[in-house]
Amino acid sequence: MTVTETASPATEAEALAERVALTGAALTDSAAELLDAMAALPHNHPSRAMLRDRAIEAWLPLARHLAHRYSGRGEPTDDLVQTATVGLIKAVDKFDPDRGVDFAGYAIPTIIGEIKRHFRDRTWSVRVPRRLQELRLSITEANSTLTHSLGRSPTVADVAGHLGISEEDVLEGLEGARAYNATSLSTPISADGSTELGDTLGGEDYEYELAETRVALGPALASLDEREQKILTLRFYGNLTQSQIADQIGISQMHVSRLLTKALTKLRNQLSSDAL
Repeated sequence: MTVTETASPATEAEALAERVALTGAALTDSAAELLDAMAALPHNHPSRAMLRDRAIEAWLPLARHLAHRYSGRGEPTDDLVQTATVGLIKAVDKFDPDRGVDFAGYAIPTIIGEIKRHFRDRTWSVRVPRRLQELRLSITEANSTLTHSLGRSPTVADVAGHLGISEEDVLEGLEGARAYNATSLSTPISADGSTELGDTLGGEDYEYELAETRVALGPALASLDEREQKILTLRFYGNLTQSQIADQIGISQMHVSRLLTKALTKLRNQLSSDAL
């Protein structure tokens, strides 16, 4: 009786790995065969890393194809290809042939999900919570579906009913969607292009603060006695020196200095208390 020896999966995988290493025949072999062979090898097997690299190379055309499907949406194609490749690598690393699902059926959603995450995380001009990002996508899909089924543009109530959320949530999602794209301040807004959007933005007007100070200064000055008011007027409105003020009032310069310091302290305290 002759016993036919059947090679184990690990042995077949090792044979394939050896053939690939010797002939470089990875791309001529079935990409699925490479994945099966990789899964059959122990995680610490020296040939597993090589089979992984060859499997990724074999499936790269799929990643590139999916990336090009999303080109022309504001992101460089090279970035999309790189993102799709990351998704492919994740799919290769997590794929389990024993589940009975072919690799393409598992890899395509994984790669597309990675690309969509790229758009979600990288293309918003202003970052908003992920809940609003996902809500925007749901509202966009609902608008498309309802426009086709209703034959008109859907209302907020239509979208809310379709998604099973409140109208307030729909309005919040629409408001959050405005952060997806930003308008450049250099955008022309006049017919001749001489006026840009940035020209219409107001700047900080320091005269407002000065006006408030002037309004508050009147009552503060009224809290000073007559001599203190006169000294301040001669010093800051008459632009006299302390010596000139002393000669005009008939007191010493040192006394003028002390009165001036005292008056300014009173004003400062008065203005500070008014601000509170």
